[in-house]
Amino acid sequence: MRRDEIRGARNGADAVLLTSEVNRRYATGFPSSAGACYVSDKQAVFLTDFRYIEAARQQVKGFTVQEMKIGDSYTDAVNALIDADGVQTIALEDETLTCSEYRRWEQGLHAEAVPLGKAIEELRVPKDEEEVMRIASAQRIAERALAEIVNEIRPGVTEKEIAARLTYLMLHYGAENMSFDPIVVSGVNSSKPHGVPSEKPIEAGDFVTMDFGCVYEGYCSDMTRTVAVGYATDEMRRVYETVLEAQLAGIAAARAGVTGREIDAAAREVIAAAGYGEAFGHGFGHCVGLEIHEEPRASQKAKEKIPAGAVLTAEPGIYLPGKFGVRIEDMLYVIEDGAVNLTAAPKQLLILPG
Repeated sequence: MRRDEIRGARNGADAVLLTSEVNRRYATGFPSSAGACYVSDKQAVFLTDFRYIEAARQQVKGFTVQEMKIGDSYTDAVNALIDADGVQTIALEDETLTCSEYRRWEQGLHAEAVPLGKAIEELRVPKDEEEVMRIASAQRIAERALAEIVNEIRPGVTEKEIAARLTYLMLHYGAENMSFDPIVVSGVNSSKPHGVPSEKPIEAGDFVTMDFGCVYEGYCSDMTRTVAVGYATDEMRRVYETVLEAQLAGIAAARAGVTGREIDAAAREVIAAAGYGEAFGHGFGHCVGLEIHEEPRASQKAKEKIPAGAVLTAEPGIYLPGKFGVRIEDMLYVIEDGAVNLTAAPKQLLILPG
């Protein structure tokens, strides 16, 4: 059970207190906007309020579920657990709490507060079979949306309209939410890696870059596809093929035990050799799970080794200000001897009617 994993990740403390929404969900499997998880050697307790109590009692396994009544103090409730267990030290999420939140807990608890660091986040990096299935399910939903939206992209349709339709389609096909606000940029706007969809209409000769994903049972997907409308110039084709070649090189380099920097370098060398080295200014990828951006990453500075079980994006790009940009992104499930691509959408250059 996750409860037992958390017991082993307390950094020497007698107990751990999880208050961030994402780590609570990881611990219990239960989504809620309010609550706290207390775990010691003696007990594991999930505290939440009236809005969630019935569902929590039905769904949460391995934790005692305790209701917080109106006017109850989470600090008092945790202190009662601390006192019952004789806890002397308790680990707090210093990576996610604000300074003021950490101080309030530190000053209010009956045990010495110690920093938890990234202990829970490190537990979350290797994904089990069920987690991978949820990520893949989210990806299948996004791919269904992509298959429909390419039939709607044509001159005159705006970036905002495409983004809105992608959002609708993913929700329609079963998404809980978006992993992030969809990025839809076209023509000269496509040179902005994280451009915001605008009222700009699509024109013949545009690249349209769509970066989007959705959430299924708490887990995120992430993908990017770039398509051309009407036609693609020789330069557009050359850039697209370079990005695709770079992505494939990075994917080939990905396996457990390789550093993020090595994976990034495999892709970056392809782009640099084609003369576009300065036009690839971000990292090759990041891990994905309950959050859209998780550690470790694949970038020029990433010295950490990618462990088996990580889900890592593969998203190199080339961006030419005043002209266009191209990014292609898949998600990889990293294993001992390579990487399984969780993305099934085709990525050869698609030229839509224009």
